[in-house]
Amino acid sequence: MKTDKPIVNNPELVAYCGLYCGSCSKLKNGKCPGCAANQKATWCKIRTCNIENGFINCAHCTITEPENCKKINNAIGKVFKFIFKTDRIASLQYIKTNGEALYVDKMADLKQMSIKTKQTI
Repeated sequence: MKTDKPIVNNPELVAYCGLYCGSCSKLKNGKCPGCAANQKATWCKIRTCNIENGFINCAHCTITEPENCKKINNAIGKVFKFIFKTDRIASLQYIKTNGEALYVDKMADLKQMSIKTKQTI
């Protein structure tokens, strides 16, 4: 059964790749703990990279800019972007410029998990 639980404004729910888990229906319905707490997500190279390097998310990467990273800007990411119209690179750039708290507020207001492709905020 689908519920309309409110979006949680919590900067700790920003996924390593820049998606905002607080807007996700699976998290709101208790079916997913969010990226950082999801111990089953060992398959995710983005998550593993951030954990190994001690980054909060890719916006804090000191190794490369998100648009140049092969882990986040790969074929699967491009398919994800096309299907869901999400722009994780733009989300990470927004976080880098404005911080997680403002990004979370913006995503909660828009009821989105990330900045949409071709969206300006």
